[in-house]
Amino acid sequence: MRFEHLVEINDPRNIQLDTLTPEQLWQGLVLRTAEPELFVMGLDRAEIVERGGDYVVRLLHFGKAIIRDRVVFVPRRQVRYETAATAEHAGGTLTMAIETPGPGALLLRFVYETTMPAIDESGDDRYAEIVKSAYHEADIDTVRKIRELAATGRLG
Repeated sequence: MRFEHLVEINDPRNIQLDTLTPEQLWQGLVLRTAEPELFVMGLDRAEIVERGGDYVVRLLHFGKAIIRDRVVFVPRRQVRYETAATAEHAGGTLTMAIETPGPGALLLRFVYETTMPAIDESGDDRYAEIVKSAYHEADIDTVRKIRELAATGRLG
Protein backbone atom coordinates (compact mmCIF):
# COMPACT_ATOMS: atom_id res chain seq x y z
CA MET A 1 0.00 0.00 0.00
CA ARG A 2 1.17 3.51 -0.79
CA PHE A 3 -0.25 6.57 0.93
CA GLU A 4 0.86 10.17 0.52
CA HIS A 5 -0.39 13.47 1.89
CA LEU A 6 0.72 17.00 2.79
CA VAL A 7 0.42 18.89 6.06
CA GLU A 8 0.56 22.66 5.78
CA ILE A 9 3.03 24.15 8.23
CA ASN A 10 3.04 27.80 7.11
CA ASP A 11 0.77 29.63 4.71
CA PRO A 12 1.49 33.36 4.37
CA ARG A 13 -2.25 33.88 3.65
CA ASN A 14 -3.34 32.12 6.85
CA ILE A 15 -2.38 34.23 9.87
CA GLN A 16 -4.06 31.74 12.24
CA LEU A 17 -1.20 29.26 11.80
CA ASP A 18 1.73 29.80 14.14
CA THR A 19 4.73 30.21 11.86
CA LEU A 20 7.59 27.74 12.09
CA THR A 21 10.95 28.18 10.44
CA PRO A 22 12.25 25.38 8.22
CA GLU A 23 15.01 24.92 10.82
CA GLN A 24 12.48 24.45 13.64
CA LEU A 25 10.59 21.93 11.54
CA TRP A 26 13.84 20.08 10.79
CA GLN A 27 14.85 20.07 14.46
CA GLY A 28 11.40 18.68 15.30
CA LEU A 29 11.83 15.85 12.82
CA VAL A 30 15.28 15.05 14.21
CA LEU A 31 13.86 15.08 17.75
CA ARG A 32 11.10 12.68 16.62
CA THR A 33 13.88 10.24 15.75
CA ALA A 34 15.93 10.78 18.91
CA GLU A 35 12.99 10.89 21.37
CA PRO A 36 10.13 9.08 19.65
CA GLU A 37 8.33 8.53 22.95
CA LEU A 38 7.26 12.19 22.70
CA PHE A 39 5.52 11.47 19.39
CA VAL A 40 4.47 7.81 19.17
CA MET A 41 1.58 6.55 21.26
CA GLY A 42 2.12 3.14 22.83
CA LEU A 43 5.90 3.26 22.54
CA ASP A 44 7.46 2.16 25.83
CA ARG A 45 11.03 3.04 24.97
CA ALA A 46 13.47 3.41 22.13
CA GLU A 47 17.17 2.87 21.91
CA ILE A 48 19.63 3.88 19.25
CA VAL A 49 21.89 0.88 18.59
CA GLU A 50 23.93 2.22 15.67
CA ARG A 51 24.89 5.63 14.28
CA GLY A 52 26.36 6.58 10.93
CA GLY A 53 27.00 9.87 9.18
CA ASP A 54 23.45 10.15 7.84
CA TYR A 55 21.51 7.42 9.66
CA VAL A 56 20.64 5.77 12.96
CA VAL A 57 19.36 2.27 13.70
CA ARG A 58 16.85 2.00 16.53
CA LEU A 59 15.01 -0.62 18.52
CA LEU A 60 11.47 0.42 19.40
CA HIS A 61 9.83 -1.38 22.31
CA PHE A 62 6.05 -1.71 22.24
CA GLY A 63 5.34 -4.05 25.15
CA LYS A 64 6.87 -7.39 24.15
CA ALA A 65 7.11 -6.42 20.47
CA ILE A 66 10.42 -4.97 19.35
CA ILE A 67 10.67 -3.23 16.00
CA ARG A 68 14.02 -2.42 14.45
CA ASP A 69 14.20 0.47 12.05
CA ARG A 70 16.78 2.49 10.22
CA VAL A 71 16.30 6.24 9.95
CA VAL A 72 18.09 7.99 7.10
CA PHE A 73 18.56 11.77 7.06
CA VAL A 74 18.93 14.14 4.14
CA PRO A 75 19.85 17.19 6.25
CA ARG A 76 17.20 19.88 6.39
CA ARG A 77 15.20 18.16 3.64
CA GLN A 78 13.90 14.74 4.63
CA VAL A 79 13.83 11.89 7.12
CA ARG A 80 13.11 8.34 5.94
CA TYR A 81 12.16 5.52 8.29
CA GLU A 82 12.85 2.02 6.93
CA THR A 83 11.35 -0.97 8.73
CA ALA A 84 11.54 -4.63 7.77
CA ALA A 85 8.33 -6.66 7.90
CA THR A 86 7.87 -8.83 11.01
CA ALA A 87 5.02 -10.77 12.59
CA GLU A 88 4.10 -7.60 14.54
CA HIS A 89 4.66 -4.99 11.85
CA ALA A 90 3.85 -4.72 8.13
CA GLY A 91 7.20 -3.12 7.35
CA GLY A 92 7.89 -0.49 4.75
CA THR A 93 9.04 3.09 4.65
CA LEU A 94 7.81 6.46 5.85
CA THR A 95 9.39 9.53 4.30
CA MET A 96 8.82 13.00 5.75
CA ALA A 97 10.00 15.68 3.31
CA ILE A 98 10.14 19.42 3.94
CA GLU A 99 8.84 21.49 1.02
CA THR A 100 9.01 25.24 0.49
CA PRO A 101 6.79 25.89 -2.55
CA GLY A 102 6.94 29.70 -2.29
CA PRO A 103 7.93 32.63 -0.11
CA GLY A 104 6.78 32.01 3.45
CA ALA A 105 5.09 28.71 2.55
CA LEU A 106 6.20 25.54 4.32
CA LEU A 107 4.78 22.03 3.88
CA LEU A 108 5.59 18.59 5.19
CA ARG A 109 4.99 15.68 2.79
CA PHE A 110 4.39 12.24 4.28
CA VAL A 111 4.83 9.20 2.03
CA TYR A 112 4.08 5.71 3.32
CA GLU A 113 5.00 2.60 1.38
CA THR A 114 4.14 -0.62 3.20
CA THR A 115 3.96 -4.32 2.50
CA MET A 116 0.30 -4.27 3.49
CA PRO A 117 -2.02 -4.76 0.51
CA ALA A 118 -4.30 -1.85 -0.44
CA ILE A 119 -7.17 -4.31 -0.84
CA ASP A 120 -7.72 -7.73 0.69
CA GLU A 121 -8.34 -10.97 -1.16
CA SER A 122 -12.06 -10.19 -1.37
CA GLY A 123 -11.42 -6.78 -2.97
CA ASP A 124 -12.27 -4.85 0.23
CA ASP A 125 -10.21 -1.70 0.88
CA ARG A 126 -11.78 -0.72 4.21
CA TYR A 127 -8.89 -1.93 6.36
CA ALA A 128 -6.36 -0.02 4.25
CA GLU A 129 -8.53 3.11 4.51
CA ILE A 130 -8.59 2.78 8.31
CA VAL A 131 -4.80 2.47 8.35
CA LYS A 132 -4.44 5.52 6.09
CA SER A 133 -6.71 7.51 8.40
CA ALA A 134 -4.62 6.48 11.41
CA TYR A 135 -1.42 7.49 9.60
CA HIS A 136 -2.94 10.87 8.73
CA GLU A 137 -4.00 11.51 12.34
CA ALA A 138 -0.56 10.49 13.64
CA ASP A 139 1.07 12.90 11.20
CA ILE A 140 -1.18 15.76 12.30
CA ASP A 141 -0.20 14.90 15.89
CA THR A 142 3.48 14.98 14.92
CA VAL A 143 3.12 18.50 13.54
CA ARG A 144 1.09 19.56 16.58
CA LYS A 145 3.85 18.27 18.88
CA ILE A 146 6.54 20.05 16.84
CA ARG A 147 4.54 23.29 17.15
CA GLU A 148 4.28 22.79 20.94
CA LEU A 149 8.01 22.15 21.26
CA ALA A 150 8.83 25.18 19.11
CA ALA A 151 6.57 27.37 21.28
CA THR A 152 8.56 26.33 24.37
CA GLY A 153 11.83 27.28 22.66
CA ARG A 154 13.11 23.71 22.52
CA LEU A 155 13.56 23.81 18.73
CA GLY A 156 15.43 27.09 18.49
